[in-house]
Amino acid sequence: MSKQKIQLPDVQFSDEGPIRHLHLDSIWIQGSMDTRDPTRLVHEYIERMMAWTLFVEPDTVPKRQALQLGLGAGSLTKFCAKVLRMKTTAIELNPGVLHACRGWFKLPADTAKMQVILADAAEEIRKPPWFGTVDALQVDLYDREAAAPVLDSPEFYADCRGLLTDEGCMTVNLFGRSSSYAKSVDKIAAVFGREAIWAFKPTREGNTVVLAQRTVQRPARAVLAERAEIIQTRWGLPAPKWLRGFKPIVDL
Repeated sequence: MSKQKIQLPDVQFSDEGPIRHLHLDSIWIQGSMDTRDPTRLVHEYIERMMAWTLFVEPDTVPKRQALQLGLGAGSLTKFCAKVLRMKTTAIELNPGVLHACRGWFKLPADTAKMQVILADAAEEIRKPPWFGTVDALQVDLYDREAAAPVLDSPEFYADCRGLLTDEGCMTVNLFGRSSSYAKSVDKIAAVFGREAIWAFKPTREGNTVVLAQRTVQRPARAVLAERAEIIQTRWGLPAPKWLRGFKPIVDL
């Protein structure tokens, strides 16, 4: 899937009070920003994409590296770089999305700690310099119709697993009118193993965030609860609430 061979959709935005939405030539929302607080994560599923923080010591987070596949409205990229102070990279196919994020969604210019690479994610993540370097891999790849994930195969998930450090996690947004949650989970499990996969209950909008660990971890409930309180206090994420609906899939 190269930029030369496909027609990329036009990018628009709409405002709903203080909330600005990104669209890819359709009514479907591809990301949002609170114009009063541009680094706040507006959507519940976007907050849940940060659940990997439960599996690392909070003090180590700024020393880690985040990678987003799909820029969207730049929410995760801004949050990881500006709030968590991580080295952060996003891979985005559509130059129009990057221009929109810089013009309408308060995404800063590239720096030594934050950059956007215009590329096909499926191709970029096969480059050896990425292997074993990513602590937080966040996958949110949808086309203009938001019907199903653009990349959703065992081969793709194997490439994703190869990016991760030993403590690394992948979080994936599974949403779409044509997608099948169970089939996607089976593809992820074929690569990571079912013991390594955790999942949230779906949001009201139908987004289900799934997390896969490079190395299986089952922290004690008390450890998760302690980290959740730190995450909420330090970064404003509702991590204690996550624990009420976030479990290994083998326990569901």
